[in-house]
Amino acid sequence: MTYRFHPGAEAEHLETIVFYESRQKGLGAAYLAAFENMMLHVIDSHHWYRIERKPNIRGVSLINFPYKIIFRGEGGDIQILAISHKKRRPDYWLSRL
Repeated sequence: MTYRFHPGAEAEHLETIVFYESRQKGLGAAYLAAFENMMLHVIDSHHWYRIERKPNIRGVSLINFPYKIIFRGEGGDIQILAISHKKRRPDYWLSRL
């Protein structure tokens, strides 16, 4: 199983890397490492994560960063729908379904 980004989620992901790296050298890389580690867990056990929206939208929080990965299993792959800041604009990504 692999993962792929919705175009909007990919843009958010790249913007987040750039933002953190601009704040402190190496922080963007730390965010990226946290994201990639979490995605390894999601790929192996995506059914373990709580369904947040029916029928199959799930989310997982990043460790040490205020972001949540919103995803769904789709045709043997994981589709990342959003990299959502936990305290901003809840559910803005619903138009991506």
